[in-house]
Amino acid sequence: MNNVKKKDKLELVFPTKEHKQQVEEYLQEFLENGEYEIAGDGGLDRIQNFDEWLKKIQNDLSNDSAEDNRIPATLYLTIRKSDKKIVGNVQIRHYLNEKLLNYGGHIGDSVRPSERRKGYATEQIRLALKECKKIGIDNVLMCCDKNNKGSAKSIMNNGGILENEIYVNNELVQRYWISLKKRNADKYVGEKDKKTKK
Repeated sequence: MNNVKKKDKLELVFPTKEHKQQVEEYLQEFLENGEYEIAGDGGLDRIQNFDEWLKKIQNDLSNDSAEDNRIPATLYLTIRKSDKKIVGNVQIRHYLNEKLLNYGGHIGDSVRPSERRKGYATEQIRLALKECKKIGIDNVLMCCDKNNKGSAKSIMNNGGILENEIYVNNELVQRYWISLKKRNADKYVGEKDKKTKK
């Protein structure tokens, strides 16, 4: 269940120039922790230049401007409302090609090292599922390495059902489907349903 405290409520925000310093600090924290790949970061870990990255994720929003025939995607920073700190990031791919169907899925996400084990991954996926529903995705695919227990738990907390496990580059990857048909993503981890049932 969701253990994000009321004071730690999160929101998804599309990056702007005003986020430059925070995004640079966010990236640096991963690098200093020995993590050189950030899931769902829209290439921030590779580009390592805020202005170039911001232009890329703006281009990623549509088929017309996305680079190298990439699938359109929307990237959000996950912001803690109480102090406006970036605690994570989420990227939503608008549809799947063959590669993403095998590995990658609709949603990629990360939580910064210092903010883990606080329920933020579960909560940011819940918020991302709301955005998926808005753009008409009824069945959401999420993937994670089998040894990433925290990621698997956050996916299952949001209703993820394991379909299978496949090898990708000698790593065993789990593929989960989350159905958004005839239900609200809040059902799994939100408080709204509890209140309405009373």
